[in-house]
Amino acid sequence: QVQLVESGGGLVQAGGSLRLSCEAVGHAFTAYAVGWFRQGPGKEREFVAGISTSSSTYYTESARGRFTISRDYAENTVSLQMSSLKPEDTAVYYCAAVRLGGLYTLIRDYNYWGQGTQVTVSS
Repeated sequence: QVQLVESGGGLVQAGGSLRLSCEAVGHAFTAYAVGWFRQGPGKEREFVAGISTSSSTYYTESARGRFTISRDYAENTVSLQMSSLKPEDTAVYYCAAVRLGGLYTLIRDYNYWGQGTQVTVSS
């Protein structure tokens, strides 16, 4: 069982930046594809960004150019650097993982999930 722990959420003004981090407790994260999802108020959970075991990346249209997903092998974490944040980015952000080598964008592709971290962007 893989435990994922997210951190780094908070309140930021529009145009600001935040860095979210996801740690895999007790497991080598390098063996897992990782995705970041978010769920805004009254909305369904949606894919934001993903990274494969070989560090290929994929972003949803709203995230491309503003968000960067990356691995820190030394810290055994996957981070999501978010910049130029907008009020519509306000959501609970979830880290997800699956022990496969590709890139995955669907909720059903992942079998491990973190508890979520709140990101609030004020206008």
